[in-house]
Amino acid sequence: MRIATWNVNSIRARSETVVAWMERHDIDVLAMQETKCPDDQFPVMSFLASGYDVVFCGQGGFNGVAIASRVGLESVQYGFDGQPAFADVGVEARAVAAVCDGVQVWSLYVPNGRSLTDPHYAYKLEWLSALADRSALWLAHDPAAQIVLAGDWNVAPTDDDVWDRTYFEGRPHVTEAERAALAAFTGHGFTDAALPYAPGYTCWDYTQLRFPRDEGVRIDYLLCSPALGDRVFDAHVDRNARKARGASDHAPVVLEIS
Repeated sequence: MRIATWNVNSIRARSETVVAWMERHDIDVLAMQETKCPDDQFPVMSFLASGYDVVFCGQGGFNGVAIASRVGLESVQYGFDGQPAFADVGVEARAVAAVCDGVQVWSLYVPNGRSLTDPHYAYKLEWLSALADRSALWLAHDPAAQIVLAGDWNVAPTDDDVWDRTYFEGRPHVTEAERAALAAFTGHGFTDAALPYAPGYTCWDYTQLRFPRDEGVRIDYLLCSPALGDRVFDAHVDRNARKARGASDHAPVVLEIS
């Protein structure tokens, strides 16, 4: 089975490109983030016409997550228990899950943080902490659970995951607090399953020729529960998808599962 994650950066603008990519690469399940699409405008037919069922959770022109699957969509969940709200906005459209051929797939769009003094930064840490606590309970309840937490995490796990550590000094994505919040997941048993096979960057800003210069960050990944991690045998980052005209600034990450 091939499970992928991709921050598509507006699904209405890229639905045909996304579906064509899924067909071309024989993708069974795709977790999408930053769909930027209200639910009543989600391009459902683009997926259905190609044999993919889809669930989605939108929020106007920002945030938004979705899962497309050709191997089933069962036990759909919108958000997770204890998911924090942001200020007066409420609980944002940042998490959706479904069971696909026995694997519980989560599509997650972790808050960016914006700046270290912005309220979104504290919100980001609270959001990660709440998800880590909840996912630990899932594994405590069922150590053999098949779970993948896929998405745009907006955290670079190490200095090797950013093109220039000094550039990010005093910015989100690389702080000790963010990395500690991410490490909590591995402490509970989740593994960054694609890393041994696909250590490259996954996002390159549109400005200043970041992509041609390979000045990127690795912030998109799939954290697998122990039982699912044992089934992973390969992975890759599809840089070619980032090269396409009008592409998202993120590249998809594909996980191969036996």
